[in-house]
Amino acid sequence: MLAAMFAPGGHGYWGVPTSSIDWCEANYAHSYYVCEWYNTLSSAAMVLVGAVGVLWHWRVLELRFLLVFASVALVGLGSVAFHGTLLFELQMLDELPMLYTATLLAYILIEDQKKSRFGLRLKLALIAYVVFATYGAAFTRDAVQFWFFQFTFTTLEFFALYRTYRLYRASRSPELRRLFRWGLSFYLSAMTLWFIDLNFCSELVQAFGALNLPNPELHAWWHVLVSCGFYALILVIAHERLVVLGHAPRWVRRAGIITLATESTERT
Repeated sequence: MLAAMFAPGGHGYWGVPTSSIDWCEANYAHSYYVCEWYNTLSSAAMVLVGAVGVLWHWRVLELRFLLVFASVALVGLGSVAFHGTLLFELQMLDELPMLYTATLLAYILIEDQKKSRFGLRLKLALIAYVVFATYGAAFTRDAVQFWFFQFTFTTLEFFALYRTYRLYRASRSPELRRLFRWGLSFYLSAMTLWFIDLNFCSELVQAFGALNLPNPELHAWWHVLVSCGFYALILVIAHERLVVLGHAPRWVRRAGIITLATESTERT
């Protein structure tokens, strides 16, 4: 269990890893300056998804959704810094933006009516939760840090998935229902790869090595698949928010990618 945690690896420009977790990818195998080469490169998927979300929806969606997409891009940049160095300080640039993104999504899914239902009380409660979770993630170390972050983040993550599932169940839009299924499939596939890479690293490397195959770099694929899933699920939430606000959202493809539009934005 947790075979990838605290695993020794090669030392390069950034020295001995100080992060609370060392993924299955071999350290400094491809560059003296980049600790986890594939995990670093694949983090660009999150940056791309966040940038596309903002650039293609800034005239369509509320500020709250633009902040979510921008936060996803920030997670991607933090992930580049983390996987490129495996330094604990830069690990926080990856994990804390993940926590803040999940908190913002929780707020959006709770305050889902035209008028605010909970007002300042909800904001203060979420701020208190974020402060508590930030302290636990940033000021603990090793296995305690790992599990503290996973618990506080995963709680918000599964809450958001559940509330998004409820939107899916209530919607009559075949396009939205199809997009949700695709998004959830990407997301669950990514989580499965994350779990295998974390817990069965030695078995994975041994099995692929016996077949003369390289490490499949499952955590890198996690980055790509979770980015695709997250993009789709955000659009599901955003579509239903536009309906609540009285708009008539439409699905539009740009460069083969599904985006949202309204009648007013299509005319401009």
